[in-house]
Amino acid sequence: MARAEREIAGMELGAAKVDLTAALAEAGDDPAILRMLASVQLRLGDGEGATATASRLERSGGSQAELSLIRAEAAVLRGNVDEALALLGQDASSAAERVRAAALSVKGDTAGAFAALQRGAAAGDDALLLRDYARFLITAQDLDAASRQVEALSKLDAGAFDASLIGADIAVRRGKFAVAHAILEQMAEKYPRVPDPWIARANAFDLQGKVDDALAMTSRAAAIAPDDPRVQDLQVQFASMKGEWEKVRSLLAKQERDLDPLSANGLSYAEAMLRTGHPEQARAMFQRALTRSPNNPFARIMLAEAQLATGDSLAAFGTVRPLADSQLAGPRELELAAKAAEAAGLVDAALLRARLRAAQAGQIKTLAAEGQAALAREDWSAAAEAYAQLAHSGDDAEVLKRLALALSHVGKGEEAIKAADKARALRPDDPDTLYMAGLVRARAGRDMPTAIDLLRKASSAEPTNAVFRSTLARYQAQTGT
Repeated sequence: MARAEREIAGMELGAAKVDLTAALAEAGDDPAILRMLASVQLRLGDGEGATATASRLERSGGSQAELSLIRAEAAVLRGNVDEALALLGQDASSAAERVRAAALSVKGDTAGAFAALQRGAAAGDDALLLRDYARFLITAQDLDAASRQVEALSKLDAGAFDASLIGADIAVRRGKFAVAHAILEQMAEKYPRVPDPWIARANAFDLQGKVDDALAMTSRAAAIAPDDPRVQDLQVQFASMKGEWEKVRSLLAKQERDLDPLSANGLSYAEAMLRTGHPEQARAMFQRALTRSPNNPFARIMLAEAQLATGDSLAAFGTVRPLADSQLAGPRELELAAKAAEAAGLVDAALLRARLRAAQAGQIKTLAAEGQAALAREDWSAAAEAYAQLAHSGDDAEVLKRLALALSHVGKGEEAIKAADKARALRPDDPDTLYMAGLVRARAGRDMPTAIDLLRKASSAEPTNAVFRSTLARYQAQTGT
């Protein structure tokens, strides 16, 4: 028991589960041990184990309230969300609202989940609820509000681990990499047997473009938890970046049937198939990915490459053309479009080659890079300036969409709305342009019914997009709609 308590404090939950199970074998169904075990199982995502522990706790005199809460969270983990909501009943405690939010989120009721998190935060200081609330706000792109929840979380003894990890995530999203690495270094010292700080640092270094450092962090994580799926995902990611395609296929071969075609691993596996001489299989995989997410530029580029590799140059040109037509098109998109046009005998080839030469050395490429870098570090003024200059070169939905976002963040609401509406006029059925037109209105507090309607349309058009759903829920709650 003493060792399990130390392991829980050090976030060594797998080890704590083993020790608690051993303690129960010696002491019998002690209610205090059963409660600790159930808590650890739930945190590990073991819904079946927690359900079994709840039954043992019931026989040992556990209260109905605590049993219902354990069983409700276990039901969410097992995918039985209606059962979870029924078990929660009218319980309005902070812990119950956290579980209710998780259940509603699985049901697709993002607005209901957000409301539950708000009620839970008001009901009391539950560390896990504050954790989930902060994560929700990050997904909704409200980093300031998320930071406030992290601050509250950091004041709780049980919240130290999550507060540090989420705080580092927010720092990364704001481009404050030195701050993030300092937080994560301290975490690695405090939690030496947990891979999370090393995984987070690997992702941060990846965003910084420091692949060697990211690989070193991945190796540190693998030394602690070689079978952790997140570690394996990083190994696949960096093998892909290094072009080690046989290694990618080897790492993912056993998961082939279960891979989500839009996941990072799914896309990496499809590219590995293409690079190792299986273009037809790759074409089918990328087609599935692009069908589900038409605005995914990587899936579009790779499908075009696969089509070109299978001899269907006309289809390849049609696939890559939306990217090549954009002012933000880089050498990769233009080169691929030019190759496809040449193979198909299209007159577009000469113009694309000329644009490729200009993009390789011209101002547009520089401005696009400056704008992207400014967005990444949240330097909204610099981003607005770069994209405003790009917008003068001609109408481009992607440029206008990014310009709208930057203008919104520097308080130029009317200009942001004009840019977003212009992008929407160019791509009226695109979920991204619908979302941006709604977001900048909501941020400016202008015409909220239209803002909510646009956000709702974007979310309906792309129902799996967590950012769209969370943003809609946030502003629906704010307006009471």
